[in-house]
Amino acid sequence: MTEATPTGSSTRAAPSPRAMDPGGLLPAAGIGVLVAALLIALSSGYGYHRDELYFLEAARHVATGYVDQGPLTPLLALLGGDSLIALRVAPALLAGLVVLVTGLIARDLGAARAAQVFAAGCMAVSAILLQTGHLLSTTTVDLLVWALVTWFTVRALSAGGPRWLLVGLAAGVGLQNKMLVAFLLAALLVGVLVAGPRRVLRDPWLWGAGLLALAIWSPFLVWQAWHGWPMLALSRSIAAGASTSSEPWWLVVPFQAVLVGPLLIPVWVAGLVALWRRYPLFPVAAAVLAVLFMATGGKPYYLAGLFPLLLAAGAGPVLGWARTTLRRVLLGVAVALTALVNVVLMLPVVPVTALADTPITAMVGDVGETVGWPEFARTVSAVVPPGGVVVAANYGEAGALRRFAPYVPVLSGHNAFADWGVPPAGAVPAVVVGYPEARVREWFPDCTVAATIDNGVGLDNQEQGRPVWRCGPPREGWAALWPQLRRVG
Repeated sequence: MTEATPTGSSTRAAPSPRAMDPGGLLPAAGIGVLVAALLIALSSGYGYHRDELYFLEAARHVATGYVDQGPLTPLLALLGGDSLIALRVAPALLAGLVVLVTGLIARDLGAARAAQVFAAGCMAVSAILLQTGHLLSTTTVDLLVWALVTWFTVRALSAGGPRWLLVGLAAGVGLQNKMLVAFLLAALLVGVLVAGPRRVLRDPWLWGAGLLALAIWSPFLVWQAWHGWPMLALSRSIAAGASTSSEPWWLVVPFQAVLVGPLLIPVWVAGLVALWRRYPLFPVAAAVLAVLFMATGGKPYYLAGLFPLLLAAGAGPVLGWARTTLRRVLLGVAVALTALVNVVLMLPVVPVTALADTPITAMVGDVGETVGWPEFARTVSAVVPPGGVVVAANYGEAGALRRFAPYVPVLSGHNAFADWGVPPAGAVPAVVVGYPEARVREWFPDCTVAATIDNGVGLDNQEQGRPVWRCGPPREGWAALWPQLRRVG
């Protein structure tokens, strides 16, 4: 049965409330609780990620905006204080909520209880959920925000009116975290214009939702405008491939198979097909986002926020296919193997002393960035001369020193750290780490290698094996050197 819209576009009628089966929500919530509990139980494994060390420092400099992000994730870091476990409670809980919302989306798409539970289970075992649920990052928040925006959009499409305000509220909160959700909103608008239902464009509540999102976003926008839009410089840096998580443009779409798990590709592909038949605006929006991120050098995981919707839409058709015992067994094996592989890859279940002998860090670089920061801080701080200052190349190194050697003066020109430390006025010797030797000798005289970074477990990550230089004051003075050290990327 179809509903003709005034513009000629059509969409299948939404299921009536009686057709919806809410019976799967309690099991879906249970799966979310189990995921959160697992993540909290493993939260102290390995150590801080470089981004978490950065957020901890940002939390000590509360502001309405930062060079590279909004204030929301640093505020979550503030709740964690100096406890690694407490820091990671928030991402674990957010991950559990993503699982629940996936089940809720399936319910509102008319899925039976088994499909609701299956959708939540697929999301629970996905690589992107386990990775972002273990570490506090802006992506942790963004995944839930995208899930909420798409869920509220599904609900608003069926009834309209004030329900659109929930879309605006979720988007506005997400925009206080990072700007990525703005692209989702734009893509959804394109989807409505191309595939309908265009009748929603005449709903004043829809535009009220846009104004609500803009109002919530405005403090961050004002901060960015006042500081010369540094996010644009960051975007150019990412587009140029400067980020460690960047991939070639042609990998953006194929990489989606990794973000959930290759064995579960049929579920989210079935979701795309099912949505095309019922709410074609969502596949159109997904295609717009994929093309946009490929054209602008975006990262593959930028699309990950669509997976709650896609898995929710695909769960019913896939369970419908699995009518025989053999197919049900194959489906169960696929979910179980995905869970096993993703837990081993994304969570700290392998002893840190054995990590270097596995391919885990080669496959998931972020895992290697959670090892060795206390050793790094001890090595660097031990060679700082009286009255000296440390110059760190990136915010991870600077954040590690602030966290584990707070008595050592630290400077870094990387992103917001450039605003949190002022170069000394006089001639002060420096300990320099993270820069190439040629740069160090260009900027500082009388440099010698005072130590070498060693994480103690032989793990090859970004800092392992780097020299620590002990140098005299800058050749041209700190005032002349500081603009060269400042960078956004």
